[in-house]
Amino acid sequence: MFDGIGFMELLLIAIIGLVVLGPERLPVAVRTVSGWIRAMKRMANSVKDELEQELKIEQLHADLKKAESKGLSNLSPELQESIDQLKQAAQEVNRPYQVSEPAPEKPAATETTKDPGVEPPKANG
Repeated sequence: MFDGIGFMELLLIAIIGLVVLGPERLPVAVRTVSGWIRAMKRMANSVKDELEQELKIEQLHADLKKAESKGLSNLSPELQESIDQLKQAAQEVNRPYQVSEPAPEKPAATETTKDPGVEPPKANG
């Protein structure tokens, strides 16, 4: 349907735009239309990227089901490693707030460090 716009079509559109809009408003109209086209391209690319990502996830899910149907035995080392990584990621998602190791405690400060640029407060009286 849209095989591309040739030079003659562009010339015809430019002449009609010049006649209809005039030389003062034509540059503004061209900028506005080009902005719309850029926004539409950006949106189309965003949708395309999301669909590709969903298809990759779906393919990965299908591969995992196929491997599970085989009983997860006699798999190639690469596939086994991939499945192990997926299982680990799934466990991390299921337990996002569980802490595996306790955070190290800060040692109690016995001395206060002096900043040479700050004088300690003076007592009144």
